[in-house]
Amino acid sequence: MPPRVVSLVPSLTEAIAVSVPGALVGATDWCTHPAGLDVTRVGGTKNPRPDGVLALAPDLVIANEEENREEDLAALREAGVEVLVTEVRDVPRALRELDRVVTACGARTRPRWLDEAERTWTELPPPGQRTTAVVPIWRRPWMVLGRDTFAGDVLARLGVDHLYATHPDRYPRIGLEELRAAAPDLVVLPDEPYRFTPEDGPEAFPGLRCALVSGRHLTWYGPSLTQAPRVLAEALRGVPR
Repeated sequence: MPPRVVSLVPSLTEAIAVSVPGALVGATDWCTHPAGLDVTRVGGTKNPRPDGVLALAPDLVIANEEENREEDLAALREAGVEVLVTEVRDVPRALRELDRVVTACGARTRPRWLDEAERTWTELPPPGQRTTAVVPIWRRPWMVLGRDTFAGDVLARLGVDHLYATHPDRYPRIGLEELRAAAPDLVVLPDEPYRFTPEDGPEAFPGLRCALVSGRHLTWYGPSLTQAPRVLAEALRGVPR
């Protein structure tokens, strides 16, 4: 029998569910994949209910150092629960952490999707001419990708260099006028964590090319990594000049 697992990270929830059926007993309200996942919900990634987690008697809780708060994880550890915390900054590290997670959750063999994801990212063709971009992740206030982020590494491997990659903060607040004045080749607008849409986002950047992209394929590390290069490349290429 696999261990009883609660996942506090949406992308890892998907990875565990498809790799170790029956292991998951709990997940966050934001864990939307795979569709129809039938487990107990324990709150959000930033505000899980510790009593709800403990009521499930998990053998293991899966968390991420960026998505989850240390005080919540400490409370679970103090209650005697083992907590596995992942740290992801780029695609190679994501692949290693995914292997570690599914193994800890009881996978007896390496999942095929993980092998496919590794091949997909290892065999990417050279991106050719590079594009500069700003990548908002929130508005009111405007926040963008900064240094040392998984999404930034994904884009860089696809030939897109975001302009705040060397900013001291990982997710800096940058005023809209400064973002416009940076004059990127492209503004990349994902649909999460802020849900940018054709009506909410592009209008803030008149005269600049905007690409609406899947946040799951840009920011999640899990089975979506097998499709991410194709899905993102199509969205980026499809932007009218």
